[in-house]
Amino acid sequence: MASPGQPCTDLRVWNQTQQEPVAHHLLSLCFLRTAGSWAPPMYLWVLGPIYLFYIHRHGRCYLRMSYLFKVKMSFATFLIHVERKKGVRASGVLFGYWLLCCLLPAINVAQQASAGNFHHEPLHHLATYLCLFLVVAEFMLSCLVDQPPFFSEDSQPLNPCPETEASFPSKAMFWWASGLLLRGYRKLLGPKDLWSLGRENSSEELVSQLEREWRRNCGVLPGHSKLFKSKGLSAAAAPETEAFLQPERSPRGPLLRAIWRVFRSTFLLGTVSLVISDAFRFAVPKLLSLFLEFTGDRDSPAWTGWLLAVLMFLSACLQTLFEQQHMYRVKVLQMRLRTAITGLVYRKVLVLSSGSRKSSAAGDVVNLVSVDIQRLTESVLYLNALWLLFLWISICFVYLWQLLGPSALTAIAVFLSLLPLNFFITKKRSYHQEEQMRQKASRARLTSSILRTVRTIKSHGWEQAFLERLLHIRGQELGALKISTLLFSVSLVSFQVSTFLVALVVFAVHTLVAEDNAMDAEKAFVTLTVLSILNKAQAFLPFSVHCIVQARVSFDRLAAFLCLEEVDPNGIDSSPSRCSSKDRISVHNGTFAWSQESPPCLHGINLTVPQGCLLAVVGPVGAGKSSLLSALLGELLKVEGSVSIEGSVAYVPQEAWVQNTSVVENVCFRQELDLPWLQKVLEACALESDVASFPAGVHTPIGEQGMNLSGGQKQRLSLARAVYRKAAVYLLDDPLAALDAHVSQHVFKQVIGPSGLLQGTTRILVTHTLHVLPQADQILVLVNGAIAEMGSYQDLLNRNGALVGLLDGARQRAGGGEGTHAEAASDDLGGFLGSGRPKSRPERLRPIESAAMKDRTTSEAQTEPSLDDLKGTGLTTEEDSVQYGRVKNTTYLSYLKAVGTPLCTYTLFLFFCQQVASFCQGYWLSLWADDPVVDGRQKHAALRGWVFGLLGCLQAVGLFASMAAVFLGGVRASALLFRSLLWDVARCPIGFFECTPVGRLLNRFSKETDTVDVDIPDKLRTLLTYAFGLLEVGLAVSMATPLAMVAILPLMLLYAGFQSLYVATSCQLRRLESASYSSVCSHMAETFQGSPVVRAFQAQGPFTAQHNALMDENQRVSFPRLVADRWLAANLELLGNGLVFVATLCAVLSKAHLSAGLVGFSVSAALQVTQTLQWVVRSWTDLENSMVAVERVQDYTHIPKEAPWRLPTCAARPLWPTQGQIEFRDFGLRHRPELPLAVRGVSLKIHAGEKVGIVGRTGAGKSSLAWGLLRLQEAAEGDIWIDGVPITHVGLHTLRSRITIIPQDPVLFPGSLRMNLDLLQEHTDEDIWAALETVQLKAFVVSLPGQLQYECVGQGDDLSVGQKQLLCLARALLRKTQILILDEATASVDPGTEMQMQAALEHWFARCTVLLIAHRLRSVMDCARVLVMDEGQVAESGSPAQLLAQKGLFYRLAQESGLA
Repeated sequence: MASPGQPCTDLRVWNQTQQEPVAHHLLSLCFLRTAGSWAPPMYLWVLGPIYLFYIHRHGRCYLRMSYLFKVKMSFATFLIHVERKKGVRASGVLFGYWLLCCLLPAINVAQQASAGNFHHEPLHHLATYLCLFLVVAEFMLSCLVDQPPFFSEDSQPLNPCPETEASFPSKAMFWWASGLLLRGYRKLLGPKDLWSLGRENSSEELVSQLEREWRRNCGVLPGHSKLFKSKGLSAAAAPETEAFLQPERSPRGPLLRAIWRVFRSTFLLGTVSLVISDAFRFAVPKLLSLFLEFTGDRDSPAWTGWLLAVLMFLSACLQTLFEQQHMYRVKVLQMRLRTAITGLVYRKVLVLSSGSRKSSAAGDVVNLVSVDIQRLTESVLYLNALWLLFLWISICFVYLWQLLGPSALTAIAVFLSLLPLNFFITKKRSYHQEEQMRQKASRARLTSSILRTVRTIKSHGWEQAFLERLLHIRGQELGALKISTLLFSVSLVSFQVSTFLVALVVFAVHTLVAEDNAMDAEKAFVTLTVLSILNKAQAFLPFSVHCIVQARVSFDRLAAFLCLEEVDPNGIDSSPSRCSSKDRISVHNGTFAWSQESPPCLHGINLTVPQGCLLAVVGPVGAGKSSLLSALLGELLKVEGSVSIEGSVAYVPQEAWVQNTSVVENVCFRQELDLPWLQKVLEACALESDVASFPAGVHTPIGEQGMNLSGGQKQRLSLARAVYRKAAVYLLDDPLAALDAHVSQHVFKQVIGPSGLLQGTTRILVTHTLHVLPQADQILVLVNGAIAEMGSYQDLLNRNGALVGLLDGARQRAGGGEGTHAEAASDDLGGFLGSGRPKSRPERLRPIESAAMKDRTTSEAQTEPSLDDLKGTGLTTEEDSVQYGRVKNTTYLSYLKAVGTPLCTYTLFLFFCQQVASFCQGYWLSLWADDPVVDGRQKHAALRGWVFGLLGCLQAVGLFASMAAVFLGGVRASALLFRSLLWDVARCPIGFFECTPVGRLLNRFSKETDTVDVDIPDKLRTLLTYAFGLLEVGLAVSMATPLAMVAILPLMLLYAGFQSLYVATSCQLRRLESASYSSVCSHMAETFQGSPVVRAFQAQGPFTAQHNALMDENQRVSFPRLVADRWLAANLELLGNGLVFVATLCAVLSKAHLSAGLVGFSVSAALQVTQTLQWVVRSWTDLENSMVAVERVQDYTHIPKEAPWRLPTCAARPLWPTQGQIEFRDFGLRHRPELPLAVRGVSLKIHAGEKVGIVGRTGAGKSSLAWGLLRLQEAAEGDIWIDGVPITHVGLHTLRSRITIIPQDPVLFPGSLRMNLDLLQEHTDEDIWAALETVQLKAFVVSLPGQLQYECVGQGDDLSVGQKQLLCLARALLRKTQILILDEATASVDPGTEMQMQAALEHWFARCTVLLIAHRLRSVMDCARVLVMDEGQVAESGSPAQLLAQKGLFYRLAQESGLA
């Protein structure tokens, strides 16, 4: 070997056949000097051309000639000059070059310093030192960042991302993100704290690139050349009814090519980083082998150990940095890909044809965005695993063969033997997971049904029965979850113990079979290190395949959606040349269909509408009235003919569509605010009084899907949006149908009619309100999709054609029908009921109110104050409760309390025991490696092997027991927390459900409950596993080299600092990201539902801009979060590498008294800690984020509860009430504490067996009396007595079980018919059949499969409304109570069903006290007494004849209904 002072002339350095240790060749000064001379130029010549090409493609602007630049110019001039031209301010290539250049001077300095001959050759020494100083100085300069360009193409944002100002080391280790993490630690992060989004990450830029490539590729796809034209999919493609299934000719290819062309550079750069990282990954075991060889050779020079320690540290650090750069690029790619595809889906939503929209729902689109796109983007991380993991496995087996020879083949046998076990476990677990999902879906359906029909359930006192049924399903769900988690524990143990099993078998075979069978430290611990890599590969590979298979399914769904049929942009000719100067709308020989597969719905349409004309479109149901408007909007497929519209268009759909914004933003709809015009529009649309009652006036949020408004208010708001536009053409699809008679008259007169705001504009009004026809300029009658006749009202009457037939039909229903249908017809016919010619009638005014709002479902409380702040419940109507900052300790304690203190203690003990077994196993292996070798064998090899195997088995058992304990404890906690949540919600008063969106409650019972069920136990298991593993590593290093404790303590302080910074900021960013992405999904669903309106108003541009803004806001949170993850991973892995460095340095310092086995145990354990450090923090952060679900599940604990369901000492006798006498004593109630009294001063007595009708305008307090009687809302003053007993002295269930109520809309529940009829199982089958026979449903039920056990679909969706109402009547008959409340129970049924119900009621409840709440006066004309409510008081009382004779309020109501 060459001595330090000799030239490198010994050729034995390159002789691989000599028997000297490998370290003597690779670590000689000759080899190092040669490598130091050749490495920098080779590095620069290899990477230089690639780097120049890269910056040529990604150049920015010129840099100024700064002082720093001039100093750099003296080195690597050309490369620096090109970087300056392209605006590169910090060069990673030059950083690496100067780092490598430091290698040779450092070696020379070390060589000369060790020689110690400074006095003999001082100039040579000084020149060497000066060279090192200059190279180090240049290296330090390369760590600095140059000044920004003078002229930048992009404008400077307010809060730019600090990455552009960061040096290369800062970029490599993500230190540039430390400022944000520090701010998140000190305070709550707000929008101003987040960095501005770069143009390369903006939604507009990304979507435009992908859309351009997608359209270009679709042009060459066979069968899809007209993809973005009106014809939509070709005949070979899947029909719209199977839109989300893969077509026969998959459109996957064009989308895949488009994605590849847009994002390939980022993906390839990440792949290169990953390959380099893996090269360093496999360098670490080789260096460990050399290091253990060094420790076993007492004659090796110390500098060899130092150098190996440094090389091992540098290899681990470079592996970390390149791996984190790969992760960073992939995560950025995932973020960009999600943004681009989401934008593509959104733009597709804006152009979907009506046929395509019918084949999918808003939930399907949201599912695409929230699930499929997420799966697709996540799969990017696993693409390289499909080939790279096989390379891992190959290299691992090469290593094992070098170490152990043919014995390594047994590792393959062990891994293959574990595959059937894992396959069996996976199959069994999949079965139980499917069972759990079935029970979960069943529970979700029942929960949804309960929450949506909670008023009916509480009115009947059925809460306890439904809770028991729900808890039974929940028990089955948790049982399946318990088995599934236990199988998962076995699977996890098999994966984590596979390294031990392979090592045991390999070591045993090697000891028994191999010639050189001695177990030394190198074989033992390098084998374990390689096996750990192999285990990661074999565990990661099936997971990667599974994720990519799922992503392929999602990708096909996305591609199929993007290929759905679109509206034809050229279907409507908007140019003025196609219409005459007098005509605004012209249709010539038009034939239209909903899709290519469906038959025409309109045919032979010839229509011209002149300027300023009011055209009324009438016809029977299904005649094509709404289809005509859709055709005029271009929403239908034009088979033949032409359509021309001149001027701007405003459209009011039949089902009102509103946005989740304020009132003023809904009305203005992206137009400039004109306050006088806005006020005028609101007044004309009868919204002025409603808006005045809102908390914030026109700035009041109306909630998602207008949840804070009634149906009538939403319809009037939709109309106001159209009126505010000041369009030339108005298409109005029956906007009066949802309005009360008076409101309808007001809106028609002030807005649509000849003297309304829209006078002079062209209006097409689809209507069923026939009394407005005389005021129309033209009337068009549609029959079976064709125009039957068209003309003025008088002309059509004279023709005696289709219009007269419609009028005669309405008159016959009014004259011959009974009850509600007659009155409905009278409302429709208005002024000309009774003859073929109109009679002038004075307009009868009724108070402006929301039209289709029924007292039974919303109560009068919601007609005005529905938007008030819900002070009584502590919640708001608009936003869900959001937790900020760190999760409170009380939340953790409440969860641990639910798990149980004994189980928590036992779990920690089990984790401790299995970790002790793991530590003993490694230590025992070190003792085995240090056993002396006698005649090529170790004396106690068999004993060592048996004990090693026993310790591994004990660890496996302990690991399974500890994991099973965590999962079982999680199941126990889930059961208790769910039961608590269910009880808290069920005990809430009805006002809570009226003010809390059902979606919010369902979120607690679905998403949050699922988090508590699955996520929290899994995160807790991960945290405990890694935390105890970290303690084992610390103990191993400290025991082997106690000197390492000096360095471990500072490392732990740094670790604690990183952990605190990351957890505080990451939790906030995750919550912000979740909230911002929810806004994206809500906007997507909202746009899908209202896309015809958006297109009609030509607002695609503003809506697209809003989507881009929402996605950008989401990315402003996503980007810092992914950077924070990389910051944590890079820095904690560097800390772990520091621990490896400390362990190796201490081993070098203590080489004299340390055995090779103990060093191998210490260093191999330290190598495992690299990723353990970050996963402890990650697991803690994930656990804290999941713990938010526990907070949210406990949100309703402190909500005020209603009175007890049952009282221990009840004032009511068992058979109470026996007579049914009701007495109100100065009764009053309010709907919420902060509101005025809705009912006040009501004092009256209703005699036993009396039939009393209750009428009044909406909001008068009719239904409030019934709710007060049932104590759905408690009395604010006074009391109610039944048979001499105050109802406040009776438990709620006792009271409600003695009163029967039949609501207007029939309510059935998921389950059998028998369950729906006898929920409490109190009656025999004979009683049920008798009740069914009474309501004339026996024959129908007999014909059903299963008869009484027939399962109702949903809420009885497979039955007609009349059948459901009769079933509800049969259910009421079985209760046999003395008091009956009818809340317009016959309003939703046909006359025949109504007669059946009336006959049954008269027979069964002849002696009962009946309260009939009527919204239509005809229903109460046969009552003995009628109460007329007005402003919460009894205004009139008496028989119908007496009240009509008084000509008071009842008389006026009768006049409005056509009864007086």
